[in-house]
Amino acid sequence: MRMVLASTDDPAPQHIILGVPVLALPWDEAIEHLHGLIDKQSFTLITWLNAHNSNLARENARFRQALDQFLVLPDGIGVDIAARLLHGEPFPDNLNGTDFTPALLRGHTNPLRIGLLGARRSVVEKAAENLKRNAPQHEYRVISDGFFNVSDEPRILQSLAEYHPHILLVAMGVPRQELFMHEKLTAQHCVLAFGVGALFDFRAGAVLRAPIWMQKSRLEWLYRFSQEPTRLWRRYVLGNPLFLLRVLRELVMGEKAGQ
Repeated sequence: MRMVLASTDDPAPQHIILGVPVLALPWDEAIEHLHGLIDKQSFTLITWLNAHNSNLARENARFRQALDQFLVLPDGIGVDIAARLLHGEPFPDNLNGTDFTPALLRGHTNPLRIGLLGARRSVVEKAAENLKRNAPQHEYRVISDGFFNVSDEPRILQSLAEYHPHILLVAMGVPRQELFMHEKLTAQHCVLAFGVGALFDFRAGAVLRAPIWMQKSRLEWLYRFSQEPTRLWRRYVLGNPLFLLRVLRELVMGEKAGQ
């Protein structure tokens, strides 16, 4: 099942990072762009690209092909460095989902239906309560936790079709959430679907965020690594240098091709 990105008369600017087109808009313009998709009922799958996801896309052909059908937003200092090297400028803003998604909800004044799918039941329920406090004008409904089997999918998809949220937040980890969205969701199920990763954990308080100074210094990844070194060492200690090596290789090969 394939999805065509919503077309516009004035396509939003993008930077291509290791083969993946990534939205290159300032914060406020990106929110306005997505609000426009909601208002026009333009079914769109949305996710984020960071160094880790880029590495996964290089190693998982199914995931990489799925990304062609997504509107991809920039997340983190790694893709900023890549944009500066490959395109001569960084992304206008870091549209990381942990901050951008709640801001997107706050910014839409008309009441919307918001669906939540993923994480543990207790976590997703607390996340829904937290998001309700963040943007109380909307209605929030937990569709399911993330621990479901293939046999449960028809029931979940039927619930989505009946509720038809304007925004569906899917938190099942990369690349499972993107593959589920790409292969199972259609305009029948929602308007916008976001692959939000650990957002529910953060909003529920199950995982603590870095101090503000680390967030502003673009060092939140280092804080996360310090909290879960056993689980995340491969992602950051091996993955970040690998991502930069791939960017440098593409830069050199691009320069050679232009000679």
